[in-house]
Amino acid sequence: MSEAITSTAGATPSSRYFVREHHPENGTLLGFWIYLMSDCLIFACLFATYAVLGRNYAGGPTGAELFDLPLVALNTALLLFSSITYGFAMLAMQAKNQRSTLIWLAITGLFGLGFIYFELYEFAHLIHEGAGPARSGFLTSFFALVGTHGLHVSFGIIWLVVLMFQVKRHGLTPENGRRLMCLSMFWHFLDVVWIGVFTFVYLMGVLP
Repeated sequence: MSEAITSTAGATPSSRYFVREHHPENGTLLGFWIYLMSDCLIFACLFATYAVLGRNYAGGPTGAELFDLPLVALNTALLLFSSITYGFAMLAMQAKNQRSTLIWLAITGLFGLGFIYFELYEFAHLIHEGAGPARSGFLTSFFALVGTHGLHVSFGIIWLVVLMFQVKRHGLTPENGRRLMCLSMFWHFLDVVWIGVFTFVYLMGVLP
């Protein structure tokens, strides 16, 4: 051990080297923004596909015949309310109130689960009526777009549960705060995408 210290102390300046962790400030948030931009491209492709195939009914049912707007409006309200409750969770996090943060995160997760439940119910009902994704180009693009968004919400709920355990175990550390901020951006991004889905797919889909 003493020899190692002596050799280090006697080394010339050119032979010394120092190792330090290089983590740019806000690097995680920047990386997550880049990920969100890649997700934007995925949804842009799905929206473009639906724009091309959305009127290709192949003699099958149309959106006006299939869509249950009151149910979709309820589902939309659940997702929008989940965004509000997540905002309350972030406010509680900034106030260093761990209990309130966990409560608001739990409420957000319940709203998200409600959204997924109604979406799965809608899919099951359509398939039961013979309007599955293989029925027409319209239904193929519909299931692809709405299903991809639903998968994102499902992964967001899993992420939310994991973060709740992290906060419960380690508290509102700077690392957990950064993770909650990333999930916040992801969750609000899904809200924006769903508003586009609700308008472009459902509302315009019931038009003659």
